[in-house]
Amino acid sequence: MNLDAKIPEGPLAEKWDKHKFNVKLVNPANKRKYDVIVVGTGLAGASAAASLAELGYNVKAFSFHDSPRRAHSIAAQGGINAAKNYQNDGDSVHRLFYDTIKGGDYRAREANVYRLAQVSVNIIDQCVAQGVPFAREYGGLLANRSFGGAQVSRTFYARGQTGQQLLLGAYSALSRQIAYGKVKMYNRTEMLDLVIVDGQARGIITRNLITGEIQQHAAHAVVLATGGYGNVFYLSTNAKYSNATAAWRAHKKGALFANPCFTQIHPTCIPVSGDYQSKLTLMSESLRNDGRVWVPKTVEMAERLRRNEIHVNDIKEEDRDYFLERKYPAFGNLVPRDVASRNAKMMCDEGRGVGASGLAVFLDFSEIIKRIGADGVSQKYGNLFAMYEKITDEDPYKQPMRIYPAVHYTMGGLWVDYNLQTTVPGLYATGECNFSDHGANRLGASALMQGLADGYFVIPYTIGDYLAQTPPKPVTTEHPAFKEAEANVRAQIQKLMSINGTRTPDDFHKALGHIMWEYCGMARTAEGLQHAKQEIQKLRKAFWSDLKVVGVNEELNQTLEKAARVADFLELGELMVDDAYNRNESCGGHFREEYQTPEGEALRDDEHYAYVAAWEWRGENQPEVLHKENLVFENVKLTQRSYK
Repeated sequence: MNLDAKIPEGPLAEKWDKHKFNVKLVNPANKRKYDVIVVGTGLAGASAAASLAELGYNVKAFSFHDSPRRAHSIAAQGGINAAKNYQNDGDSVHRLFYDTIKGGDYRAREANVYRLAQVSVNIIDQCVAQGVPFAREYGGLLANRSFGGAQVSRTFYARGQTGQQLLLGAYSALSRQIAYGKVKMYNRTEMLDLVIVDGQARGIITRNLITGEIQQHAAHAVVLATGGYGNVFYLSTNAKYSNATAAWRAHKKGALFANPCFTQIHPTCIPVSGDYQSKLTLMSESLRNDGRVWVPKTVEMAERLRRNEIHVNDIKEEDRDYFLERKYPAFGNLVPRDVASRNAKMMCDEGRGVGASGLAVFLDFSEIIKRIGADGVSQKYGNLFAMYEKITDEDPYKQPMRIYPAVHYTMGGLWVDYNLQTTVPGLYATGECNFSDHGANRLGASALMQGLADGYFVIPYTIGDYLAQTPPKPVTTEHPAFKEAEANVRAQIQKLMSINGTRTPDDFHKALGHIMWEYCGMARTAEGLQHAKQEIQKLRKAFWSDLKVVGVNEELNQTLEKAARVADFLELGELMVDDAYNRNESCGGHFREEYQTPEGEALRDDEHYAYVAAWEWRGENQPEVLHKENLVFENVKLTQRSYK
């Protein structure tokens, strides 16, 4: 298979503008003749559906929530990046591009990342026009703060609720089009299969989550905006509903899956508190602007702290190791997430972790509280501090937060070209659902940027190029491919419900999550990955022989929903392990212990692994086939990442 990324010719800064001029257009009268399906209504999906409908296309939008407002995009608290340079501190489109390429450890396409930096400035204008209440400086300009992996302030924010406010902006645009009749909204509806007619995506099969009804939906093109697959680890900062089913079912219909092992571990999460915990809570990276990360300097002092013989506030300044500031003086606490996470794990592995489990480090705000007062800190982070106290019963105004890394975001996803089209013609993937912009590690505040860039400013142009070459004849569900796809969906549902074993979907999911975290989490080894593959295969066999699904299909049945998603996670988990085993290097969030510098940093192998790993499904219990898209760097120099 030839992986043609369709990257435009010409200088980097001119590629997107030239491409927009060269793509084929659909005239306004013809737009009314085309139907587009958008699956997922978070930031990427809601913005895409609203923008496409505004252009005149007929859009069907699908969400498995009761309202698009419940999408997981609301959980991105800290901010959204844009190269506005309001601070006059040296930022530019090129600097944002470079920081993003470097932050991703040189495993992303230059052209896609530069386009992302370019349209970032438009996103802010769009959202301000929608009424998003960004923080402002005294003079009225939008305020900025710093985030990891950058030495400039380019992150726009709405206190600690940025994702929620941006989603409300996109939701208002979507609601406008629903009211106009250009978007037909399907809530509480889950995509279970992709329908391909004559080699092109022409629709989806869905299940109504309230009634269990299986439905067919046809369109000229399908856009997936269904988020990432972090919940393969069971415990993550993702919403419990977040899953990989739509993307994975598309993968099994021919869409290649790229870089599945590139998962991000976020350094500032509330540590695990017990065996019955169902998810983890993210404390925004924005807190690292003013919070200082530290552990006791000695194992003995950490042990006394864990035994409650001393209190954290009893530890003197000279007995504290601000390890990120010590090791990375240039960036300090604002090193990228993968670097901060690995160093936190390193401190805990040395025995200097805090909390009852020893799997935590401190995030201390005493200095900023002394400088601007508790009221000033509350204006910046009040809702985050309140959330932390509610969960832990500890007051972060009076003592440091305890944090530890947790699974947060997935850089891998469906392979897409420059137009965001997958290897299935007519099928597009946007936002976290695709792999395209973050390489091996995402910088903070870039998820919101990518989701809105794809939805508002990229897909409206690029999907037109495809539709202009598609006859504007009505697409219906009469083709036999729809009946075949529906039959396959019904057969799998019946298979899941007929096993009648003894173990719940959650039981299997927890077991899978443990395997993934232990052997394909923050650190990986060849031996561990081989063991993980064997364990996942055994678990899959047990799943299909001992699963217990109660109830029936023709009703609200969340056990059935979970079972179908766990079945997909089991297959995806095995592919993640294969991808990690195949990549004999460390880069970004993929840390193979065999490949590290003497200082413990990720050691890339640019000669052999400067490529996108795109995997092709070949059938049940068949090994997937690896295809490579070689990455070409013409504008940045491949160097060992340094934040010192």
